[in-house]
Amino acid sequence: MEKFSKLKELLTAAEVDAEKFYSAGNSAAGTRVRKAMQDLKGLAQDIRTEVTEKKNTAK
Repeated sequence: MEKFSKLKELLTAAEVDAEKFYSAGNSAAGTRVRKAMQDLKGLAQDIRTEVTEKKNTAK
């Protein structure tokens, strides 16, 4: 559950930069959004792996 909380925090932080990029045209914010999305992707994969392991050991 700790990783899921971290995922939500990353998404919330990225939302601020996404607003700056799309509304104000701030390209540096766009770079931060891209980095955040890559971090989210990796964390989501870690969560998927963890869930699969837990599911398979419960059988």
